[in-house]
Amino acid sequence: MRLPRLKFKFKDDDEVGGAKAGEKSGVAVLPADLAGARRAMVEEQIRRRRVTDESVLAAMAQVPRHEFVPAELRGRAYEDAPLPIGEGQTISQPYIVAAMTAALRLRGSEKVLEIGTGCGYQGAILGCLASEVYTIECRSELAADASERLAGMGYTNVHVHCGDGTLGLAELAPFDGILVAAAAPSVPGPLVEQLASGGRMIIPVGDAENQELHLIERTDRALRTTILEPCRFVPLIGAHGWKEFPLR
Repeated sequence: MRLPRLKFKFKDDDEVGGAKAGEKSGVAVLPADLAGARRAMVEEQIRRRRVTDESVLAAMAQVPRHEFVPAELRGRAYEDAPLPIGEGQTISQPYIVAAMTAALRLRGSEKVLEIGTGCGYQGAILGCLASEVYTIECRSELAADASERLAGMGYTNVHVHCGDGTLGLAELAPFDGILVAAAAPSVPGPLVEQLASGGRMIIPVGDAENQELHLIERTDRALRTTILEPCRFVPLIGAHGWKEFPLR
């Protein structure tokens, strides 16, 4: 296993916002053993569902998920479920974060594009496993909060942009990996064009209620698409996504 050399400065697991773990911090009560809670999350929610990439599992066990959720929900940070983060958006279920990350098969030297920064958690996981991560969020407040959070935690290789994620970042292309953390009605053409030869894209595709994870691989001659599993994400809004929120 290649464990990334993490440069990030996390808060101690026995201190969160000045309160001892297990004591009240606002409304939430965090587990007394935060590292243990993350290990349990990895073993019970992720490894048992056959995500076996040890570098991904190590990153999931190290990144403090509770730092990426609203204060009143921190006591639920390690649940097997997505959680709201504001503006109608969510932090994805831990298993889905791990499964999508593992599908990219990152080995440390890659340049990765993420669409849908949200709170920054998925970007942080990618930052542990890739050389550089560029992440786009269309909601300016979420983008600003995520940028400040990631910088404060020492993720110097994760770069937040605000804009239409369906357009990608042509000026920085091509990308070895592209991860789309919102559901598209079809795969956005600009993202396909920005995928490097040998690169991999993971994206949920479908309607407002039912989606499937699509793995798209670019070879020298063609694109290959593999459908992995059912999923459910918030909609991808933009020029090459939904033009407005679809009715659920």
